[in-house]
Amino acid sequence: MDIHVMKTYGVLAPADEQAEEIIKQMKHGQVMRLKYSFPRNYKFHRKYFALLNIGFDNWSPKPVDATYGVPQKSFDRFRKDTIILAGFYDVVIRLDGSTRIEAKSISFSSMDEDEFSDLYSKTIDVFLKYVYDKDMTKKELDQIVTQYLEFA
Repeated sequence: MDIHVMKTYGVLAPADEQAEEIIKQMKHGQVMRLKYSFPRNYKFHRKYFALLNIGFDNWSPKPVDATYGVPQKSFDRFRKDTIILAGFYDVVIRLDGSTRIEAKSISFSSMDEDEFSDLYSKTIDVFLKYVYDKDMTKKELDQIVTQYLEFA
């Protein structure tokens, strides 16, 4: 289990209610082993998901063969395909020996700040190629995301 702590006045203190409850359960003098990491910027993580939501809302899939029924738009599939098209994927071997491309995890523990920033930038490139009018710029799309977050 992960808990979040922050340093205040030279002492580690709980950063959220979950951490506070766990620390309350500790007996005086008891030692706890913590695995630590410094999470990425949460606001930037929110901005990335705002970008994904805006892209998904503006994406119009091309008509496809409906042999297996009418396909449904899936945000989860859209997110994974976007990450793959941005170049953030792993190639895995399946049981039958074939390979499959899977989107890299964007969890806080799986991707550091620099890699996540690169993903954000390349996601904009993907959207400009597959979702938006070719006349839109990276800066314009980023501004749309920023404005979206102001109203969210």
